[in-house]
Amino acid sequence: MSAAAAAPLRVVLADDQTLVRTGFRLILDADGIDVVAEAVNGEEAVAAVRRTRPDVVLMDIRMPEMDGLEATRRILSAAAAEPPRVLILTTFDLDRYVYAALAAGASGFLLKDVTPEHLTAAVRMVRTGDALLAPAITRRLVERFAHREGDGAGSDASALHRDLASLTPRELEVLTLLARGLSNAELAARLHLSEATVKTHVARILAKLSLRDRVQAVIAAYETGLVGAGEPRP
Repeated sequence: MSAAAAAPLRVVLADDQTLVRTGFRLILDADGIDVVAEAVNGEEAVAAVRRTRPDVVLMDIRMPEMDGLEATRRILSAAAAEPPRVLILTTFDLDRYVYAALAAGASGFLLKDVTPEHLTAAVRMVRTGDALLAPAITRRLVERFAHREGDGAGSDASALHRDLASLTPRELEVLTLLARGLSNAELAARLHLSEATVKTHVARILAKLSLRDRVQAVIAAYETGLVGAGEPRP
């Protein structure tokens, strides 16, 4: 275990509902996760992150004054050497704002009726750098909301097109299959590679495209046209 993984996990909770914050704090405290600050809107969340430098932010989308989407953008675009991971809290599993937050760099989302076990596991998972979305859910979410006008989501498609040219044929193949919903194990079986090799390919794709995690890789594949909505899963 790395020193970072062994250190106490620090979380900021941002939600305008007191009961939600209280419930989540109790769950996280009971599992040894330190809630270092709470916020009732996006402005408070941004300030709390600057003040406390947490590992993970649990971020509600629909809050007054500044919503969670804008707060996520500001937190992840800050000049911090290691910005926190952001987990979006929502009551709707295909809310268009969730897609926009993922495009802005959030590492996944949780429904507010999440079980205590899933909540703590999710926080620990994204802290290590993993993205919290099953491949099939990622694909369904992106297919539904990619290319829609006026949702505030998306990346610079022309820049991404230029970046895709830096990928090797194998990396393009991995990215295509990743975007179509295949897990690392399925990718390994289909391409006759080890899972370790698949992970290496994914890491190189993320580095070349300057993406935070595989969720953003899936979004990039759709928004550049590498993969089209409605294409059958291999």
